[in-house]
Amino acid sequence: MKTRFLIAAMLLAVPAHADSVTTYHNSNQRDGAYVIPSLTLAAAGSVAPDTRFNATISGHVYAQPLFWKPKSAKRGLVVVATESNNVYALDEANGKVMWQNLIGNAMPLNQLPCGNIDPMGITGTPVIDPATGTLYFDAMTKTSNGARHMVHALSLADGSELSGWPIDMQAAIGGGWDSSVQGERSGLLFFKGALYVVYGGHFGDCGSYRGTVAQIDPATHAVTANWQTRATGGGIWAQGGIAGDGASLFVTTGNTFGTSTWKDGEAIIRLKPGLVHSTDTHDFFTPTNWHDLDNSDADLGGTEALPIDIKVPGKSKRVIAFGKDGNAYLADRGNLGGIGGQIQVFAASSSGIRTAPAVYETASGTMVAFQSNGGGSCHGGNITMLSVAASGSNPMSVAWCAALNGGGAPIVTTTDGTNNALVWAVGAEGDNELHAFNALTGAVVFAGTGTGMSGLHHYQTILATGKRFYVGADNTVYAFKF
Repeated sequence: MKTRFLIAAMLLAVPAHADSVTTYHNSNQRDGAYVIPSLTLAAAGSVAPDTRFNATISGHVYAQPLFWKPKSAKRGLVVVATESNNVYALDEANGKVMWQNLIGNAMPLNQLPCGNIDPMGITGTPVIDPATGTLYFDAMTKTSNGARHMVHALSLADGSELSGWPIDMQAAIGGGWDSSVQGERSGLLFFKGALYVVYGGHFGDCGSYRGTVAQIDPATHAVTANWQTRATGGGIWAQGGIAGDGASLFVTTGNTFGTSTWKDGEAIIRLKPGLVHSTDTHDFFTPTNWHDLDNSDADLGGTEALPIDIKVPGKSKRVIAFGKDGNAYLADRGNLGGIGGQIQVFAASSSGIRTAPAVYETASGTMVAFQSNGGGSCHGGNITMLSVAASGSNPMSVAWCAALNGGGAPIVTTTDGTNNALVWAVGAEGDNELHAFNALTGAVVFAGTGTGMSGLHHYQTILATGKRFYVGADNTVYAFKF
């Protein structure tokens, strides 16, 4: 079922304006950083709900909305996908549906072996190829052959499916790979002309799933390579899923089952296009206690691996990930170090860290904001800011903590890449308010409007454009104006 109302100015699938947000957290490095010249520290205090924006959609929303604005368009599109397998393009100013595509029946939870999303449809954030104006996403779909992960490609001009799509991933990957036990929670990535989709399991860890990375050639709409954990389990769960630093791909994996020797679980893994499996210690890191993490379900892969470049002094290439054990793991991106080869393990929280971090570069190092439910140097629900120095045996330390009632994933905004730095997050499944903190000090800058939102799910993050914030929620999208 498809409806199209697209205005003529948006019919051209041309390269996007620089303001377009085409992937999870606004970059292949998943840093969650946005430049918004008008959003100063002073202006942040006057952010308010945009009452002119009224969006009615169908389905629960776990994925981050995206933003698409062709150069010829006066207005952009807010693109949102739901668990009911509906995809919408909304007018950025008023929320009007410009096109909609219901791409297939979502999978009822009672017809899956385990899980906690009902129905299960589009969970991971889609990705846009700006060169062609194409939207790619994975949808769990009820078919005549049972549950299937189907990867789709829609034209952003009108929402129509491109010829040769979708791809049945179970058939394409083969080898007994079973859609019914594989979950897809993570953002897709477009990297060096290829599309990447990653998979874990479902809540409850049922069946013989494996952490999986699939590489797809958009031109031939075929799976050209796949990487899987050697042991069962090892799911790739994080919202950002897979990150790229321009040369390599990085994923984090969770707990594996029934193995006494390390087989790709509890790890930061580096991959190259082509996805050749490597056991070179330059290409993976896992803690020395990986087996204990397996047994306690304390996944290192609570968040995606973030490639960070610490510019002062020199240029240190690092990668950081946070685990369900409450630790932050920092490794050398050029040589991940193998078993126990980290630069530092830092006890950042006494509870599991499961929401995507955000990164802010300063003159003296790199700051990484994450959401925690307490512990470490902080107390209660909070946003914690880590400072990561360019050198030293223990370069990570806590810069500040600020109270946050809820589980949203933070983003960072600046006016020029450096100044007026703000950390923003929603109190998802808590107070359901929008919050902002001074990125340098943690001081509260904006504490919500007092009205709250509803239907927000844990892990939800914020889409930022040049004029508004957007937050996806059950059956609606909220907008805030600057």
